[in-house]
Amino acid sequence: MFKTYRSQGSVGFALNMSWQIFHATVRSIRQKHRSPIMCLLSEMLQSIMFVAGFLLFFQVLGLRGAAIRGDFVIYIMSGIFLFMTHNKAVTAVASAEGPASAMMQHAPINTAISISSAALGSLYLQTLSMFVILFIYYVVFSPFVIDDPIGAFLMFLLAWFTGCAVGLLMFAIKPWAPTFTTVLRTLYQRANMIASGKMFVANTLPGFMLAMFDWNPLFHAIDQARGFAFINYNPHNSSIIYPINVGIALIALGLIGEYYTRKKASSSWSAKN
Repeated sequence: MFKTYRSQGSVGFALNMSWQIFHATVRSIRQKHRSPIMCLLSEMLQSIMFVAGFLLFFQVLGLRGAAIRGDFVIYIMSGIFLFMTHNKAVTAVASAEGPASAMMQHAPINTAISISSAALGSLYLQTLSMFVILFIYYVVFSPFVIDDPIGAFLMFLLAWFTGCAVGLLMFAIKPWAPTFTTVLRTLYQRANMIASGKMFVANTLPGFMLAMFDWNPLFHAIDQARGFAFINYNPHNSSIIYPINVGIALIALGLIGEYYTRKKASSSWSAKN
């Protein structure tokens, strides 16, 4: 009934928060499957199916010549991995446990930990899946060279960051309109099948078509990633700054919305959701 609390310094608070986020991240990963290996295999299988599907698609339509000169499978993977990471981050953050969930009744847990753990859990699975698939492809099928692996990986993180930003905005809206948010998230992810630009090279687009895609931060991240991955491709129709600015703006709006929602939260919302 009576508890004493010791004040923590900034370092102690950061360490305590990190420890809580770590455990919450492990919990968010294990929620998908009791076995971590099966969870990883499931993520890998989704990526492999996407890669195989697009390889078949390009082969049937005879569009391989329109791709970047270099390893065609790496060209496909550079789009698929960022697309999967972005969409998974949107789903994970938007579906994180909100202020009215039962977990929020436990004192150390708050929405910041819930959102952070969902985002980091998604990043962990997608990163591990990407590296395992690339390792298998390099060893079993064809050795390849990434021109600037650090730059390409930073674009991978940028796709994840913008996905978290979009998911955070939907997370703030969800308690007020859960059905609308679910439909909006589905429409956004379906639109990204085309609007992400993973099926074509941005430099080949005419101006009137470029306007249909350059609103999408994922489009810029994928095109810039290919510029880092291939030595003979220099992206002219995309930018690194644009997705960063969009991500920061969406996170700011999402945090404002989440703060307002948390202040108005009611335990009856969990019954509606």
